[in-house]
Amino acid sequence: MLLLRGRAGVVAIVKAGSDGQFFLETENEEIVLGLEPHDLIVASAFSVDEKTEKGLKCVLFMIREIRSPLIVLPKNHPASPRLPIVVSAGKKTVLNCNITPGTHPNQDVLCGSNEFDSLEVIGTPEGVQFKNMPQCEVLKVNFDI
Repeated sequence: MLLLRGRAGVVAIVKAGSDGQFFLETENEEIVLGLEPHDLIVASAFSVDEKTEKGLKCVLFMIREIRSPLIVLPKNHPASPRLPIVVSAGKKTVLNCNITPGTHPNQDVLCGSNEFDSLEVIGTPEGVQFKNMPQCEVLKVNFDI
């Protein structure tokens, strides 16, 4: 797992893996996401501490290994401001600090802290490619619970 540790937030990244079928649940429908092994599951958190990093790892583990679905809240849902971690899955994710957390069914955009605004995270067969990378600490950590 890669961690991008900033001053106000953390981004965690894992490959989708070989079992590429994931489910996205919205208020009105269930969408099947077909991901390639090199596609990414990206999680973003709005704080920086050890507890948050453990939470990111746990959320990504639940989605990739336990097969928990990704859940999209309806616009103006009261839980949106209380979400400490949000997740996106796909070939490419662009972080945006001007969207409401947890309400975007399009899996190419993810809410993030201001310092990660416009960061593009792209899965490739060779690894992960970044565009518009801010100054942050980049760590590779074991993806185990």
